[in-house]
Amino acid sequence: MNTMLKIINVVGARPNFMKIAPLIRAMNAQHDRVRHLLVHTGQHYDFNMSDNILMQLGVPEPDVNLEVGSGSHAEQTGKIMIEFEKVLIQEEPDLILVVGDINSTIACALVATKLGVRVAHVEAGLRSFDRNMPEEINRILTDSISDFLFTTEESGNVNLSREGIPREKVHFVGNVMIDTLVHCLQKIENSGLPFEGLTEKEYAVVTLHRPSNVDDPQVLKRILEAFQLISERLKLVIPFHPRTKKNIEEFGLEDKLKKIGENAIISGPIGYLEMLQLNKSARLVITDSGGVQEETTYLGVPCITMRENTERPSTLELGTNVLVGNDLDKLLYSFDQVMSNGFRKGSIPALWDGKSAERIVDVLTA
Repeated sequence: MNTMLKIINVVGARPNFMKIAPLIRAMNAQHDRVRHLLVHTGQHYDFNMSDNILMQLGVPEPDVNLEVGSGSHAEQTGKIMIEFEKVLIQEEPDLILVVGDINSTIACALVATKLGVRVAHVEAGLRSFDRNMPEEINRILTDSISDFLFTTEESGNVNLSREGIPREKVHFVGNVMIDTLVHCLQKIENSGLPFEGLTEKEYAVVTLHRPSNVDDPQVLKRILEAFQLISERLKLVIPFHPRTKKNIEEFGLEDKLKKIGENAIISGPIGYLEMLQLNKSARLVITDSGGVQEETTYLGVPCITMRENTERPSTLELGTNVLVGNDLDKLLYSFDQVMSNGFRKGSIPALWDGKSAERIVDVLTA
């Protein structure tokens, strides 16, 4: 392609920033062939969940911020579509690039498709096969209308083939999340741990935010009780998601949290570099996040995932991840395995090598 390619990159929530950062670097390296704009939908607006992350990753200020904020799924998706359509009509890009599986992903992809603008979806083909997850609906719909589908692992290729996506649209490129991790490991090489009183491999990191874990008072109560048992044997570091913190207060579970706090460091959201440093040096990580499963697999850190399913099966088959749902017996059994050094060791999946973004830009500019 000899002509200049104009791309709009879309971000909306914290994990998107980690995925877009290496793509922006790769596009800048081909500035004679690519012109790009960054549109932030404003789906996440907490400082540590957006602005601070952008600064840490070296991502420039967005060219456009739609500032949609929170709301129901319909409200948020609708607002993004209305505002993003104006941007597309004004900018007339050759294609838009969306990452992940949030409301911003499907909203912007849908607007672009209706206006005849090509769509590139990074992290295509991931499936949990659980349609109760809003993200699963977003993934399926975005993939069905995208022109370029960039997959992170073999399961993505298999899923898209099964759904009838033409093979020529699918490109197995590896994982841009790992690009960011590799890039940032160099930055934190000489950094200490972000909280005082921590010793390497003598604590566990906990991240929890999914509705299945935090929206039901009884489930959340039992999880906090299990964390208390774990904290009696290993220090916990818990950077709470705003949703989880709010629910603990609303459900009157502060006393449960206080008991954990006797051997825990409890904070609000922290920056990406701080989180990476914590995860890298942890004895284990307990999470319900998708991206954390990938990061721990690359880092070789045991990961206990409190979900019934995962859209990232390579972390189970090859990596250091195990699923326990919110079955607390399974959680405690897996914790015992880690503490007795009987937990799986794992390996790094193919093409998780820090060069995925370069492959994507090569495909788009071919």
